[in-house]
Amino acid sequence: MEIPYTIQIRPDTGLYNAKLGIWLFLASEVMLFGGLFSAYILLRVGAEPGMWPHGWLNVTLGTVNTLLLALSAITTLLAWAACKVRDFRKFKIFHACTILLALTFLGIKSFEYHDKLIHYEVQLTNGKFADGHLIEKSTDFDLAKKSGTVTLHGRIVDDERDLMDLRSPAAQSAKLDEVTITAADIKKMENYGPKHNTFTAIYFTLTGLHALHILGGTIVIFYLWAFGGAMWKTDPERFTNRIEVSGLFWHFVDLVWIFLFPVLYLT
Repeated sequence: MEIPYTIQIRPDTGLYNAKLGIWLFLASEVMLFGGLFSAYILLRVGAEPGMWPHGWLNVTLGTVNTLLLALSAITTLLAWAACKVRDFRKFKIFHACTILLALTFLGIKSFEYHDKLIHYEVQLTNGKFADGHLIEKSTDFDLAKKSGTVTLHGRIVDDERDLMDLRSPAAQSAKLDEVTITAADIKKMENYGPKHNTFTAIYFTLTGLHALHILGGTIVIFYLWAFGGAMWKTDPERFTNRIEVSGLFWHFVDLVWIFLFPVLYLT
């Protein structure tokens, strides 16, 4: 039994089945990310004055990733257009570009995550705070006690609030140097991972979920690029519809990043 409207448009909706399905799925995705964005707003509004981070993320890398996704949206559209005019060679070229752009995006994001995981805030027994990127191999308090010292490339401040706004004149003019701390002087040592504070928790949650969507979309696009030739030969119209559906998902994750970038990186 052949399923109707896999290619032809349904008269009641004006959409074929897969396109109707992806729009329903994207509606649920809007609710998912909408809830997380709402949580971000409420957490930020409810934060203690002076304790919400600013300038913690690399705007240059965020901008590059924004441009990469914008270009991938164009190449995805061009891949679909190539299918519409029955040019499979151009489809392969444009979708290959989309895959490369997506992998580059994920590579930059993994670099940003690594940078946060080797960045430590150390609360000292004298009430001050040391902050910087780890130089020695000791990665937590227990290992620090065994090695005796921890060395960071950073600075020491009197108040934790001085670490919150890295865009302030004082933070911009601060000199970073090697800071060596003995284990006996360490009260608490923690990297800038998800559990560090509210901002890093929502940052890793939002960008991590988005990165998983990018990875999932890339896998689907790669499958269509690598193994779609057989369907193209037997049923090019159905294959074109699949490219359109995958493209709609890709445009959605691009749009999510357009909101994530200014919310997390620029505010």
